[in-house]
Amino acid sequence: MASRDIPASVPSSSSSSFAQSGEEDDQALYYGAESGWVEARKSCNHLAASLSPDLTHIPSPASFCNRCEHPKENWLCLSCKEVLCSRFVNKHMLQHYQQQTNHCVALSYSDLSVWCFACEAYLDATAIEQLRPVHETAYILKFGEAPPFIPGGVPATEGTTSSGTS
Repeated sequence: MASRDIPASVPSSSSSSFAQSGEEDDQALYYGAESGWVEARKSCNHLAASLSPDLTHIPSPASFCNRCEHPKENWLCLSCKEVLCSRFVNKHMLQHYQQQTNHCVALSYSDLSVWCFACEAYLDATAIEQLRPVHETAYILKFGEAPPFIPGGVPATEGTTSSGTS
């Protein structure tokens, strides 16, 4: 079935992706805009002012929130390395950013994604060189092995020591 063919069982409405028309709408569907797909940013202007100088020594991904001790959905502040719970638990990481606005970049221990509160966007930790050490360290701590690759097909452990430095 072509992407523009509407199955008889699907009602057509103005909010339905099937009712959209035009090449732009087709591209949005293809790239996942209707499915909630999020493309992580490949750069962020807040990294230089907000990242800790040592992101290879971080708390375990099994760490509880430092404020409420919730065991799940925790984030690591990449400025001070405090572990705090997500906006879906008690919002301690969000409150931390609101109180310390230069602490705007955090790594999720759930899925190892990186979020910039100032940009309101996910950051590609494998494409942004400053984030690779913390992403690799968190991956090793969580899964017991180095990530399988980084962009360009270069193995993450090639040319690095266990501390993530060359």
